[in-house]
Amino acid sequence: MRLSLPSNPRIRSLLWQILLAGLLGVMAWFFVGNLTENLAKRGISFGYDFLSGPAGFDIGERAIAYDADSSYWLAFLVGILNTLRVAVLGIVAATALGLVIAIGALSRNPLLAGLCRSYVEVLRNIPLLVQLFFWYLLLATVLPNSQQPFEILPHLFISKNGFQFPWLSPEAGVLLEYPELGTFGLTGGATLSPEFLALFIGLATYTSAFIAEVIRAGILAVPKGQTEAAASLGLRRLQILKLVVLPQALRVIIPPTTNQYLNLTKNSSLAVAIGYPEVVSVATTTLNQSGRAVEAISILMLVYLTFSLITSFLMHRFEAATRLKER
Repeated sequence: MRLSLPSNPRIRSLLWQILLAGLLGVMAWFFVGNLTENLAKRGISFGYDFLSGPAGFDIGERAIAYDADSSYWLAFLVGILNTLRVAVLGIVAATALGLVIAIGALSRNPLLAGLCRSYVEVLRNIPLLVQLFFWYLLLATVLPNSQQPFEILPHLFISKNGFQFPWLSPEAGVLLEYPELGTFGLTGGATLSPEFLALFIGLATYTSAFIAEVIRAGILAVPKGQTEAAASLGLRRLQILKLVVLPQALRVIIPPTTNQYLNLTKNSSLAVAIGYPEVVSVATTTLNQSGRAVEAISILMLVYLTFSLITSFLMHRFEAATRLKER
């Protein structure tokens, strides 16, 4: 007797999805059960109860209150926030820089166009890890010591201790606390460490080279007649780019740019090589101290999966909002 599926395509699609989800659930149950059994045979317990215990290690750079007596889950939260900080700022900087480089590469000035294309080719063909080492060593060599910091702008200092700038003071409520030079260097304000700066610069410049090519290709995909029509109306080049070219080019630009955002977030895991305490560094330390390798790695996988899904969702919504509506 043959089993007939519903004729409605939506119901049929839903049934197939439920069947697939059930199959994946059974596979996950079998995998976890087999893993737990094998670990038990070796005298190794499996579970996430260790997250409530004291971590026993400090994290040098943190956005929330944390010390060595804090729990493992709080240590993971500090690492996640550190990853988010460098990923979000890196995405913003890479996008802005990529746009500038793309426009420069399409310039009628041969020198400017050549420099921008050289920028893209050089950065795309050097491994990111090598670039991170380069920026880290450069900052360690070039920056002045903390007793004689370089003042970029009023109350903005940079030294071997990092980049120090005014920030909200917990004691003063909403008032800004300014960095001040004292006997032992700068005090007050907030600080971005040299490790963060090296990671941020490396991720932003490396990813901007790929984004620049994406934007350049998107601009070239707009029919030339569109720019000619805009020019005939008396619009200047910058107005044509802003009002005519880029809105149409976004349809081509957004999907591959989303991939570059995902790559930047995942590439931030290379920070462990230069000592920036993001989530991979925290997971590695947790693994070494607690011996919970499977649990630590699974948390790490879940974190990056969540980052990727959220980024994809937001970019999909942005693409839908900027999509041209045909009339």
